[in-house]
Amino acid sequence: MSSNPTPSELLSELTQAAEKQWQALQNPAVPVIYVGHATCGRAAGSQETIDGFRDALAEKGIEAEIITVGCLGHCYAEPLVTIHYPGFPPLMYQKVGAGEARVLVNSFLQGGEDPCFEYLLGALEPNDTFPTLMDYPRYLYEKRVIMDQCGLIDPHSLDHYLAVGGYQALAKALEKGDKWVVEEIKSAHLRGRGGAGFPAGIKWDIARQAEKTPKVVICNGDEGDPGAYMDRTLMESNPHQVLEGLAIAALAVGASRAILYIRAEYPLAVSTIEDAIAAAKEHNLLGERILGTDFSLEVSVFQGSGAFVCGEETALIQSIQGNRGMPQYRPPYPAVEGLDGLPTVINNVKTLSTVPSIVRKGSHWFKAIGTEKTPGTAIFSVVGDVEYPGLVEVPMGVSLEHLIFEVCGGIKDGKPFKAVQIGGPSGGCLPESELSTSIDFDSLRQAGAMMGSGGMVVMNDETCMVEVARYFIDFTQHESCGKCTFCRIGTRHLLEILTGLTKGEGSDDDIAELQTLSEETIIGSLCSLGKTAPNPVLTTLRFFKDEYLAHYREHRCPALMCRDLIAYYIDLDACARGCDACVACCPTEAIFTTSNRKKAIDQEKCVKCGECVYACPPEYDAVFKVSPPEMIPDQGIKPLDEKKEENNE
Repeated sequence: MSSNPTPSELLSELTQAAEKQWQALQNPAVPVIYVGHATCGRAAGSQETIDGFRDALAEKGIEAEIITVGCLGHCYAEPLVTIHYPGFPPLMYQKVGAGEARVLVNSFLQGGEDPCFEYLLGALEPNDTFPTLMDYPRYLYEKRVIMDQCGLIDPHSLDHYLAVGGYQALAKALEKGDKWVVEEIKSAHLRGRGGAGFPAGIKWDIARQAEKTPKVVICNGDEGDPGAYMDRTLMESNPHQVLEGLAIAALAVGASRAILYIRAEYPLAVSTIEDAIAAAKEHNLLGERILGTDFSLEVSVFQGSGAFVCGEETALIQSIQGNRGMPQYRPPYPAVEGLDGLPTVINNVKTLSTVPSIVRKGSHWFKAIGTEKTPGTAIFSVVGDVEYPGLVEVPMGVSLEHLIFEVCGGIKDGKPFKAVQIGGPSGGCLPESELSTSIDFDSLRQAGAMMGSGGMVVMNDETCMVEVARYFIDFTQHESCGKCTFCRIGTRHLLEILTGLTKGEGSDDDIAELQTLSEETIIGSLCSLGKTAPNPVLTTLRFFKDEYLAHYREHRCPALMCRDLIAYYIDLDACARGCDACVACCPTEAIFTTSNRKKAIDQEKCVKCGECVYACPPEYDAVFKVSPPEMIPDQGIKPLDEKKEENNE
C-alpha cells in the first residue's frame, strides 16, 4: 500500500477478513441456519423458532451456526428460515415454528437425508460473492436493487455488508468528489421515493451551492402510512446501506452533520441503526476524517413522536427543533434554509438506500431500469386481499395488474378483484378498468392516485368503497395538524357526510358537497396531507358512484359491509340440528333455538359482529348477510318452548 492510501485502499484492508468470513459461509463446513428476525418475523414467532433450533441441536449434539437476518419481504411466509447444509444449495422454508424447527433438525440436519420439501418455499444459488435466487418463482417478476441484500445478510454485522460490496460507493465518492456525485445523481434522474418524486440531484445541487454553513442532511424515516413498512424493513434489514447513502449525500452537499429521523414506534429500527452507526464509526466509515480524508460526519438518531404530518419535511424540521410538528410556508425551501436556518437536505430512507448502487454501478446502469422519466425500481408494501402480501420491489413502469396478479398471486381465495388503494391514506382507489395503469409518479397521478411512500391495499368484492373512503378520511382528519382551515374543518365535514352515508343517510346534495368540498380542501391546504387527503373520496366518487347512490337511495350496502345497512340470518334448510357453534360465539346471546331445533337470530339483540359467520362449520355455511335489513326472508321462525319440552319428556 502507498504511503498515502486512497479511501478504496483503506476500505480494502477492512474488507479482506470480512470477505474470507463470507466465503466460508457460502461453502460451509457445518449447517448454517438463517432466521428472519426483523419485526415481521418476530411478530410471527421467530424467537420461538430460534429457541426451537437451539434446543433440538443441543439434544442431538449437532454442530450448526444460527444467524439472524432481516426481512426478505415475504411476510405471508414468516417465520422464514434458510438452511445451508453442506452439499446442498441454501433452502428456504416457510412458516417454521418451534415444532417445524425440531422436525428440520431431526430429518435434515441430522445426516442430510430428508430436506423436508413439505416446508420448502424456494432455493438459492450459492457463490463466492452473494447468493442469488435459483428456484423462487416470485423473484422472476421482481427487480431487487434496494432490497437486494435484505433477509440474506446479518444487519448487525458490518463484515457481512462489507463482504457484499458495502461502503465501496462511499470510497468511490470520496475519491471522485462532491461535484461528481451530484452530477451522477442528477444524470441518473433519481426521484425522491418519499412520495413527491422531486429529483434528488437537483435538491442536492441547490444545497451544495447554498452559501450558509454548516449544512445538514436528514434521513426521513417517519413512516406513518397505515400498512406501510418499507422504510422500517430497510433500516432493520440493511442499516449500513442507509448510512452509506446518507454519508454520500452529506459529502455531496458539504454537510458535517446528519440526522436519522425515525418514529419511536420503530424500536428495533432505532436500535439497529444506532448499532450500525457505532460499528461504522469504530471502523472509520463515519465520524472524523472518514477513510483518511478531510470529510467528517457526525451522525445521530432523533426519535419522532409518531405524528403523521411530520413526514412532511418542514414539519419534520419543526419537530427536531422542539416545536410542534406543523408544515411551514415555502419558500424558503429547506435546501436553502432548513434546520436552525441552515441549508438542509431531507431524503426518504428508500431514496438514500438507492444512492450507493448508483454511485457504484453508474447512472447509465440505473437508467436502464424502469422508465425514461422515472428510472429505477419501486418498493411497495402490498397488503389486503392478496395471496402473497408483503414487500415487493419491481421496475418502474410495470402495470398494477402485473404487480397484483403475477407478483402477489392474485386475489385471495379466488374472489373477484374490486379496487386497489395506492399511495397511502391519501392515495386513490382504482378499479379493475385502471389495472393497466403504469406504476410511476406521472401515470398514477393522472389516474387519480399517487405513488406516495409505497403503501398498497388490495380489495376484493366484499369491500364497501364508501366505508373505505370514510376510513381513510377519518385517519387523515385525526392526523391533521390543524394549521389550515380547509384541512382541519374540511376533512371533518367530509367525514361527517361519509359517516352518514354508511348509515343510509344522505341525499344528492351530499354527493355534490363531497365533490366540491374535496376540491376546495385540495386548493386551500398548505401541505400534501391536506392537498391529497380527499383523493380516496374523489376516486371512489369517480369510479364507484353507484355504491354511494345505493347507500342513501336504497339504504343498501352492495358489499354487505356497513353495519347499519345489513342484517344476519340463518338459513334453516342449511342449519344443522344440534350444532351450537354460533350460539357459543355470540357475545349478546342473540342466537336462539327454534321450534324445530334449528338456530335463528334475534335481530333486536344482534350487534352484527359477524362472529357467527366464522363460527358456522363450512360444511353447513348457514349464516348469511342481507342488505337492506328488511330483506331477511320470512322463515316462520318460532322459538323452542323449553318448558313444554320438559313436560313432554
